[in-house]
Amino acid sequence: MTVPTVGALRVNGATLHYEVRGRGPLLLLIPGGAGGAAAFDGIADDLAAEHTVATYDPRGMSRSTLDDPEAEQSVAEHADDALRILELLSPDEPARVFGSSSGAIAALHLLTTRPERIERLVAHEPPVVEVLPDAPEHRALIARVQATFHGEGLMPAMAVFAAGLKKDGAAPTEPKAEIELPPQAAARAERTMANLPYFVGRIVPSFMSYAPDIHRLEALSDRLVLACGQDSHGELPYRPAAFLAEHLGTELRHFPGGHTGLTTHAAEFGEALRKAFQGAE
Repeated sequence: MTVPTVGALRVNGATLHYEVRGRGPLLLLIPGGAGGAAAFDGIADDLAAEHTVATYDPRGMSRSTLDDPEAEQSVAEHADDALRILELLSPDEPARVFGSSSGAIAALHLLTTRPERIERLVAHEPPVVEVLPDAPEHRALIARVQATFHGEGLMPAMAVFAAGLKKDGAAPTEPKAEIELPPQAAARAERTMANLPYFVGRIVPSFMSYAPDIHRLEALSDRLVLACGQDSHGELPYRPAAFLAEHLGTELRHFPGGHTGLTTHAAEFGEALRKAFQGAE
C-alpha cells in the first residue's frame, strides 16, 4: 500500500486529518458511518493511478478532533468541511467526489450548495429517508434508536438500528455467510468501535433527518451518479437512492456487495467507481 502524505486542516470548530496520494485531477472520497480515511485503504491506491486521491476523517471521528467534544453536528457543517478540502487541494478546478452512506449525504448537500466545485459526484446509498413516501416511519425508527441509546446503551441501540435497516419482512435471525475481512479492514475495527457512540448519538439523528433540495438536484442531475449495492435491494439505505434516480430520470448504478461493499468487495468496488466517473457501463 502506498504511504500517503498526511495533513491537518483547521476548519470551523475542528481540525481535520486528511491524506493524499497519487497524481492527476482531484478525487475526494467522503466516508460514511463510523469509518474514516482508512475505509478507503482498499481502493485508494488503484484510484491514485489516475487521480490525486484525498481521504479524511470526518470531524469528531478518529483523528479529526472537535474543539468542543459535545458539539452538535449538521450536514451543512460536514459538507463545508469537504468544501475546505477541495479548496485546499484543487483551488482552481472542480473535483470528482465520492460519498458513501452518511458521507454521501454531506456530498449531496455540497453539490446543491456549491455545484461549481464538483465535476461529478457518485453518491452510494445516501440514507436520505426524508425523500421516501413512508418517511414518518423512519423518523420513528430514529427516535427509537435515540431513546434506546440514551436509556439502554450503545449495543441495544445498534440492534434497533440494524433491524430498522433490514429488508421488509426479513427475519432478524436469518443466517448469513460469514465474510472474512481483509487484514486492513480488521485492523480498523477498534477505531470504528470507538467512533460508534458519536455516530449513533450525533450523526444518525441529524443526517437521517436531512431533506435534500430535490429541485436543485434536478438541475444538477447531469453531474450526479446515484449508486447502490447489488445485494442491498429492499434495504432502507438502498431505497432513497433508487427513489431519487427514478425521480430524476437517471440511471441507478449497482456496485458489488451491499451497503458496505466498499469494504467487503474492495477491488471490484473500486473498479465500478472508476467506471462511474468515466461514464462507462
